[in-house]
Order: sequence, then C-alpha cells, then structure tokens
Amino acid sequence: MFTGIVQGMATVVAIDKKQDFQTHTVRLESSMSEGLTIGASVAHNGCCLTVTKIDGELISFDLMQATLKLTNLGELKEGGAVNIERAAKFGDEIGGHSMSGHISLQAQVSDVIDTPNNRTIWFTLPMDAMKYVLAKGYIGLDGCSLTIGEVEQNRFSVHLIPETLERTLFGHRKVGDHINVEFDPQTQAIVDTVERVLAAKQIVESNR
Repeated sequence: MFTGIVQGMATVVAIDKKQDFQTHTVRLESSMSEGLTIGASVAHNGCCLTVTKIDGELISFDLMQATLKLTNLGELKEGGAVNIERAAKFGDEIGGHSMSGHISLQAQVSDVIDTPNNRTIWFTLPMDAMKYVLAKGYIGLDGCSLTIGEVEQNRFSVHLIPETLERTLFGHRKVGDHINVEFDPQTQAIVDTVERVLAAKQIVESNR
C-alpha cells in the first residue's frame, strides 16, 4: 500500500531492454534507500515495482511489457526521472489517501497555468473514465495523492503548491505529457456499485 505522498525524485541511470521486459536502474539517495531490501515494493510514478537488485544507491527493478504499455514508464529514457514512494508501513501517517500502486490508465496534460506560488494543470481522459473523477475528490497522478479541482466534460484540473512542484515531476510537466492515473478506490467502488444496481433495476423493469 502507498499513501500518495511522494518522497522525492530519482534519476534513471540505466535501462536494460530484454525480451518481453526491461530492467530499470535508478539512483536512490540514502534518505530514500535506507533499509531497502530485495523484494521490497517501491512506487515509480505511482506504479508499484519490486526491487530486484541493490548496489549501493543503485536500485534495479524489472518491468513487464504490460506495465511498459499501460504506464508512462515505457517512455522513460536514461537520465530521466521518476517520482518515488516507498511502501507504507503500519503506523505510518497517511497524509494522502490509500493507493495500491496499480495504474488504471494514462491522462494527457492539456494545459499548464502558472501563477505566483502555484500551478494549475489540466488533464484529459477518455470520456468513459470521467465517471471516476469528481470535483474535490481524490486522484492519484504519477503517484501523487491530489485533490481534483474543476471538472469539465473529458478534462479536470489540479492545483499544485510550491512544495509539490519542488518534490515531484509536476514542476517540469508540460502540455502533451502522459501521466499515470490511479483512481480513488472508494470512488471507483461507489460508482461501479451504483452502475450495477441501476443496470439490474433496468433489467427487472424491462421484464415486467
């Protein structure tokens, strides 16, 4: 489990492409790698990956083709960066919202509006996915737990403070970038349940 509170960014120092998967090696500062062991879970842009090798500050992870296609990790190049969060421990403060590290799909940055001391970013999604996007609700974007601002048709915005812009990739994101999305599981469960109940009700009424 993750909390959506990104601890910092890590540089991708090597990408080893193999048949049907890749190995990514990132450099984790001691503050983020302390106590890390083989088999531990670490979120990269919100995607849960397993540690496969540790060589000092160089940490390696294997990515299957399904992960590379579904997430923006498939677009990474050596020298690029990812948002990093270590798996939560029992007793940790949950400053964001509970996240699984399982990416649903990608959103695209459609607009970036900079004002003094904050930034507003607009994202577009397929229309059928917008049912999970509610104003003032939670959403996971590149591993960050964020509050949704405005919602308009197939797009939504988030408002970002300087701390978030400094600690995460959102300080560098631009129009056209692809962002990993994990919907709030509670919102998703409620929406799916309501849809099933309404569909069942329609079937009953049509059979009368």
